[in-house]
Amino acid sequence: MEQVTQGGTAPTLGIGLIGYAFMGAAHSQGWRTAGRAFDLPLRPVLAAVAGRDPSAVRAAAERHGWAAAETDWRALIARDDVHLVDVCTPGDSHAEIAIAALEAGKHVLCEKPLANSVAEAEAMTAAAARAGERGQVAMVGFNYRRVPALAYARALVAEGRLGALRHVRVTYLQDWLVDPDFPLTWRLEREHAGSGALGDLGAHIVDLAQHLAGEPLVGVSAQLETFVRERPLLAGASAGLRASGGPGHGPVTVDDAAVFTGRLASGALATFEASRMAPGRKNALRLEIDGEHGSLAFDLERLNELSFHDHTEPAVTAGFRRILVTEPGHPYLEGWWPPGHALGYEHTFAHQARDLVHAVATGTAPEPSFADGLQVQRVLAAVEESAARNAVYTPVPVPVLAPAPEAERAQARV
Repeated sequence: MEQVTQGGTAPTLGIGLIGYAFMGAAHSQGWRTAGRAFDLPLRPVLAAVAGRDPSAVRAAAERHGWAAAETDWRALIARDDVHLVDVCTPGDSHAEIAIAALEAGKHVLCEKPLANSVAEAEAMTAAAARAGERGQVAMVGFNYRRVPALAYARALVAEGRLGALRHVRVTYLQDWLVDPDFPLTWRLEREHAGSGALGDLGAHIVDLAQHLAGEPLVGVSAQLETFVRERPLLAGASAGLRASGGPGHGPVTVDDAAVFTGRLASGALATFEASRMAPGRKNALRLEIDGEHGSLAFDLERLNELSFHDHTEPAVTAGFRRILVTEPGHPYLEGWWPPGHALGYEHTFAHQARDLVHAVATGTAPEPSFADGLQVQRVLAAVEESAARNAVYTPVPVPVLAPAPEAERAQARV
């Protein structure tokens, strides 16, 4: 696949987006912004967006700056001006679309969770490995890794500032399903979403826990609950987390909340809570990591801040200190504003696009990879298995996948 150079500028990378709702809009913002904020080796071009509703997809193309609109995702993949396919559809179509795009020679970005089942995630990861041998890259969209404060937290852990880890605590709470009259959208149907709060929110916090700790979960003990088991049928289309109900009711086939404990490979303990039934919590992702030498704490609703406690300091002066992660030396901040000028949720998608463009340009394996997404999928499956067995501790199988030869060579060059 060959990118095109125009007018002496950086070669272009044609982006094709499949799905234009909440995540499609967020990804569009990221692709529009990345090349304006950062010096990139390839210039992202918004070539085409695909969706089933002709008028809605044309409106989305105009609103978000896409040059063309398609009503068939296969037609988008077949376009010569699309070099990278960005999958923002419900989980039930991730595997089919991503595998087709990889087999067509395209790079792929796929929203989280990677799939609705371990089997689908395994097939996607195998397809990504084959594509890697041809020089293609594939990444799963866990955008919270790109919050500068969390990227900095990962650096502190990797540097050993916390010492050996002992505890990881993560919660992700929302309240948009508290009203029992909220209608039955696709996110509440297992055949489309795979799971409820577990996959929607739990996938994020599982990935963050493993990424920040630098090690996988090896076992879990879990409970799931569906508090509202029937909801009004959807009237019309949903928009983001907003929707209207009509006559009749249908069954909710996913969980409303997930609570589980886990153990990391080093022996450190982890606790997780994911709920879409927590009144007053809009998008409350909070985490704390405790080690032998110190602790880190983060709150997504204050995403420019990281709390750090250095336990090696004298007790008379030691304590949590607030780090405002807006300095030019902090991750991703070289592209933005003077110190103290806050960033927001949408910036994580620009950072995601930045990192993926660099991976495409250099031929390096991006992170998080499809293999990382598969690992998260295995944890989610273990959580469901444990909950079905009354919280019995359930091991998480660790996937063993040989890296593609080109990926090995690329990593060696880094």
